[in-house]
Amino acid sequence: MGVLGDLLRHPDEFVPLVKMALAAKKAAKLPTHPDLAFCYEILNNVSRSFAVVIQQLPNPLRDAICVFYLVLRGLDTVEDDMAIPNDIKLPALLSFHEKIYERGFTMDCGYDHYKRLMEHFGIVVNVFLGLDEQFQLVIADITKRMGAGMAEFIQREVKTVADYDKYCHYVAGLVGIGLSQLFASSGLESDQYYNMEDLSNYMGLFLQKTNIIRDYLEDILEEPAPRMFWPRAIWGQYAQSLDEFKEPDNRTEAVRCLNHMIVDALRHMPDCVAYMQGLRDPMVFRFCAIPQIMAAGTLALCYNNGKVFEGVVKMRRGETARVFDSCSNMEDLFTWFIQFLELLRSKVEEEVDVTDPTLEQARKVISGNLAMCEKGLQEWRRDNPKPVLLPLLRDLLIVLLTATYFYYAFGMGGKGLPDALKPHEWVLTTYPIVHQVVAAVIFFSTVSRAISRAR
Repeated sequence: MGVLGDLLRHPDEFVPLVKMALAAKKAAKLPTHPDLAFCYEILNNVSRSFAVVIQQLPNPLRDAICVFYLVLRGLDTVEDDMAIPNDIKLPALLSFHEKIYERGFTMDCGYDHYKRLMEHFGIVVNVFLGLDEQFQLVIADITKRMGAGMAEFIQREVKTVADYDKYCHYVAGLVGIGLSQLFASSGLESDQYYNMEDLSNYMGLFLQKTNIIRDYLEDILEEPAPRMFWPRAIWGQYAQSLDEFKEPDNRTEAVRCLNHMIVDALRHMPDCVAYMQGLRDPMVFRFCAIPQIMAAGTLALCYNNGKVFEGVVKMRRGETARVFDSCSNMEDLFTWFIQFLELLRSKVEEEVDVTDPTLEQARKVISGNLAMCEKGLQEWRRDNPKPVLLPLLRDLLIVLLTATYFYYAFGMGGKGLPDALKPHEWVLTTYPIVHQVVAAVIFFSTVSRAISRAR
């Protein structure tokens, strides 16, 4: 039944889905300046979810992060294009931070939207050169460091877990460091974030490792040659070659390796929590927290799940919408983390084979993270008591309004409508079945949300 089936099973996701659709529509509305319009249009094309999240940030930070993302996406496009020979690719990576100061700079590489980005990269350069100098310095420095790191790993394999952490630092940890410096430079966050490299790095590592784990099949099948970053120190315990995991006959060892990779990623969660506890601007918090929650949810779904080796495992669109709709503070972050950690714990106790080599490590890291989040949630609620009466009255009013719609959509009030609604009677009578379905979904969604909040 697809989306309709999901809504019937999870009616509380209807309202968040509508809100997310409206947010996506807002994100698709482009600035009037043609160069900025191109940047936000291409951002929507290469990462729609990021485009939605970035819209909540105020300017000039929003434009700076948009350009930061596109510059690094351009650098990543050069690295990912396996058709570029290394004697051309290496110098391009090492000098990319200089090219962003050259008006009219373009490159012929990538595919689809990434190819278009590189063909018109001079537009990104124009916007970059229009940013405040403090933003330019951050973006150029991170681009230089990332390009050097990418060049290093083009020439060698990811063998040890230390190599894995180092690679993830170059391609994602540096993004976290750069974002922290942009936050501090904008004045929205304290100056301490400018030098908070360790925690900023772990924010990036948690996200990058999730992507590397989730994208196994896509990466191993990449043409003309796969680019894989699973460390040999882990996968070598379960196979002779990394591509063995895509074969159904090797699924048991593949899943054990997958679980090992996820246990490794989960060790970064405490540092991510520590980073986000220090944020003071609510919009910056949402910008940082939403991807972290999505990563935690993705890891929970992927754990002990052989479908990772058959396709892409990801959260339901409705659940994603709920994350976007209910991520305002540390209480929300802890609540989501606890939900996904509980899912992980149930898998460990009920599904994982007792001979899995990392079973005890999984128990330890999951229980440790769960205890941390439960303690953090209790402390947050103690220090931030909620008003009770006004939210309760609000929820009762919303339920009453949706119940009224439900009442008349199903004709429970008889044939006649109240005089105030008679001018709009055609709305209910033209497409009655459509209205009944919509009324039922909205009603049960609002009731479910009201009960959830009351708890």
